[in-house]
Amino acid sequence: MQKKLHVKIGDSVIVISGESKGQKGTILSIDRNKMRATVSGVNMVKRHNKPSASNPQGGIEEKEGSIHISNLMLEVNGTATRTGRKPNEKGKLVRFSKKSGEVIK
Repeated sequence: MQKKLHVKIGDSVIVISGESKGQKGTILSIDRNKMRATVSGVNMVKRHNKPSASNPQGGIEEKEGSIHISNLMLEVNGTATRTGRKPNEKGKLVRFSKKSGEVIK
């Protein structure tokens, strides 16, 4: 069984440690086996492409690299916050901000 994570695809996050510390972005993809996420505009890496039939020029492509999930914190109302889970009125678990107490979508 896969571990429940504190972030989901589409969440707005802040990087809390590492080379990209302080940068904000939204989560594009998550690799649950490696516990890594790709965040838009964060941890940009250069990829050198050989010339091919579809790309005769070749060149250097810049794209987002993955970052470990432990280095990400959910952004709620412009500030970083820890998250928790609690049951709502219907008994279903929902995420909430530990800083403000409000339910996260």
